[in-house]
Amino acid sequence: MSGNHHVLRLVLSCHKITAQVTSPSSSSIIAMASSSEQEFVARYRSNLNRFPYSQTFWDAKVASRVSEKLALRLQDIGIIGIEIDLCEELSRPLHHHIRVLLLFDFVQARPPCG
Repeated sequence: MSGNHHVLRLVLSCHKITAQVTSPSSSSIIAMASSSEQEFVARYRSNLNRFPYSQTFWDAKVASRVSEKLALRLQDIGIIGIEIDLCEELSRPLHHHIRVLLLFDFVQARPPCG
């Protein structure tokens, strides 16, 4: 990964997914979207009371919507090119890969690190 591009970072837990884009110069967050935003509250609450109980409260559909919100926010501030840390993403458990694939639709991935 080169140090002069904006970088997409994911924060994943069983309760939420957060996608944030950081500045290459300061590593500060310049745009962010999360499944804890108001749009997802009703879905989250319904998952709390469902039977059988599941420990996972977000899925590929939620990840996709989070990516759409992030893409719009990036477009609003004029950011068109971002990178992902492919090594970091590949180190995640396989069950996370499946749910976040749609999130990366708008990201141009760099070649694998080596």
